Amino acid sequence: MAKISPSILAADFNRLGEQISIVEKAGADYLHIDVMDGLFVPSISYGMPLIKSIRKESSLFFDVHLMIHEPIRYIDEFVNSGADLITIHYEACENVQETLDKIKSSGVKSGLSIKPNTPVSVLEPYLDKVDLILVMSVEPGFGGQKFIESTYSKLRELKKLTDKMDNPPEIEVDGGITLDNAADVLAAGADVLVAGSSLFRDNIEEKVKRFIEI
Repeated sequence: MAKISPSILAADFNRLGEQISIVEKAGADYLHIDVMDGLFVPSISYGMPLIKSIRKESSLFFDVHLMIHEPIRYIDEFVNSGADLITIHYEACENVQETLDKIKSSGVKSGLSIKPNTPVSVLEPYLDKVDLILVMSVEPGFGGQKFIESTYSKLRELKKLTDKMDNPPEIEVDGGITLDNAADVLAAGADVLVAGSSLFRDNIEEKVKRFIEI
């Protein structure tokens, strides 16, 4: 069975609370929350006030993905807003280890993400220091993009590395995940699937359950 992390970037914000409740009752494991600053990626999304607001109404595990430049500046604020896991980008940090240490010392789980053109090899020094690795299967910044096929080989490479570990991090994949390719993504090594556009369009409860059953 797959772990599913619905991405609220694709939700209807006029019905956000209702839709979060639907995915939670349907059995979603995580709730994926993309934070974009308009610098590291072209788009701007939402920040601490939204997370704090929805935290009051949901017991889901908040999977907060920071697509922001030098996220170390805001770790405390995101922790205080209700994040359970904070994932940063390798490419966005001057000092990756210092940023991961800051997350860990704040009492939440840590994740590290790479963009499609960043090699898996850059992750090796950090694999035993994080709880989750997020492999981006589209260029970060916009929802609804098509899955990049080279992601499969990156997942297989990463899985070989983590299989050697006693306590490996989870492998999460974000971007272009659909019911049509989810099984192949899992077979390549993923543990957690982030689904946005393919899940929130219609029949949300049914879609969550179908992803889980893969």
